[in-house]
Amino acid sequence: MISAVLFDIGNVLIRWAPEVHYDRRIGPDRRRAFFAAFDVYDLMNRIDAGAHFHDTISEAAEATPDWADELAILRDEWAELATPSIDHSVRLLKALKSHGTPVFALSNFGAENFPLSVAVYPFLDLFDRRYISGEMKLAKPDPAIYAAVEADCGLAPQSLLFADDRDDNIATAAARGWQTHLFTTPQGWADCLVRHGLLTKEQAQ
Repeated sequence: MISAVLFDIGNVLIRWAPEVHYDRRIGPDRRRAFFAAFDVYDLMNRIDAGAHFHDTISEAAEATPDWADELAILRDEWAELATPSIDHSVRLLKALKSHGTPVFALSNFGAENFPLSVAVYPFLDLFDRRYISGEMKLAKPDPAIYAAVEADCGLAPQSLLFADDRDDNIATAAARGWQTHLFTTPQGWADCLVRHGLLTKEQAQ
């Protein structure tokens, strides 16, 4: 039996493909040059692990003045970068919640930029429990963050069903005994929830 369903956020509930916004803002050629010269994803990993969002990006801009304008976009236009919502996944979250299944968030997300996304997407306030890596100073796929979730919620690992879009995050959860779903499409996640008896096909639309 499933006692709680856990959602990753990036690329499960909200698209995280910053290249798209950069292409609109500075053009594909400049974006490709920026991403080749500066590891944006490594910077975000540091923020997800607990570094301060605004300060870390500002310090990076000072250290690499050739890309200061591009880094300012990352700092100042977060709502345009972490978008749009994945609407079918949002409906699944709401359906589980309305039918009494506890829903948790387990996401690599900065402590300061997460509230910026909540302001745009109020459904991020629906979770019964939220495990945000930047707040916890732990990030997936470190087993410690999964252990912290287990300790906090008090539920048996095998009773947790977790959807994430990354193989490494899923692998660590599965190694701890969690039930898992590698998210590729909202429909695949919907089918998984139906197979587990958590929603009917109609409820999972």
